[in-house]
Amino acid sequence: MKYRTIGSDPTTRREVSVLALGAMLFGSATDEATSFALLDRYVEAGGNFIDTSDNYAFWADGGQGGQSEELLGRWRRSRGIGDEIVVATKLGARPLAPGTSYTDNPEGLSAKVIRESADRSRERLGLEKLDLLYAHIEDHTVPLQETVEAFAALVAEGTAGLLGVSNHAVWRVERARALAAAAGLPGYEVLQYAHTHLRPRADVPDDLFPDGSLGHAGPDLLGYLRAEPGLTLVAYSPLLKGAYTRPERFPADYDHPGTPARLAALRDVARETGATVNQVVLAWQIGGELPVLPLAGVSSVAQLDENLAAVDLELTPQQRARLDAAH
Repeated sequence: MKYRTIGSDPTTRREVSVLALGAMLFGSATDEATSFALLDRYVEAGGNFIDTSDNYAFWADGGQGGQSEELLGRWRRSRGIGDEIVVATKLGARPLAPGTSYTDNPEGLSAKVIRESADRSRERLGLEKLDLLYAHIEDHTVPLQETVEAFAALVAEGTAGLLGVSNHAVWRVERARALAAAAGLPGYEVLQYAHTHLRPRADVPDDLFPDGSLGHAGPDLLGYLRAEPGLTLVAYSPLLKGAYTRPERFPADYDHPGTPARLAALRDVARETGATVNQVVLAWQIGGELPVLPLAGVSSVAQLDENLAAVDLELTPQQRARLDAAH
């Protein structure tokens, strides 16, 4: 396994494995025995960076979520896991009532919600301190200053460590960071966005973003990373939920003229290296110029072992140049 430091403050920064494990479906679509086996194998391989959220997986049973955090809590207790494993969770997108969603009835990012949701997550996970806590989605009903101060209060009291943000417009991330800096408060240091080798169309609206999706790591966010070396991108859905091996799963926003050339480059490099296309995607992210940590979910040990092998796949500068240039 290889590791990277996330965060800049010596009191909160952590060394995490370059491949994060997504626990979104653990305890719901992925049963407990399988989830435990995956977690055990990941840790055995040196992995120590596990991702969840307080709303995972509310859609599985029409509830409010919490199954993933609860399962991780049971696994931690049964294995005697301490702070050697970094657990990241998120708040802000938990439905306020069963049968609703984050699009029509989210908990949001008020000071009250941040306090209460963080406490519930700590209880479910069995943690005194949340190693990394994200603002999951935007909340336009609450002043950014309130959100910034509420997250900082958790850090000050020691119930949260690093702060992160997901699925926000980059201008709102920068504004929140500027407010925190001006007040001498800790701000967002880890950014979690969808990111893969293929490039999506940015103009396709969705339920959260009527002007086009802001949940992908586009050129503005990647340029932000380039300009702010203290930030880290955690890339979710790096393998497009299996679409690289099952093309029928490709989301509609990847159906555009630029996709075939980038797919062809991936397949060429996979043939040259003897690796799978999935492994090339992960290796391209892990070994790239920008600080990107792929966050991949799995449902079998075979899938996990395939992903873990990507950590040691070294792409040549020429291969990287071809992958980057394809369009």
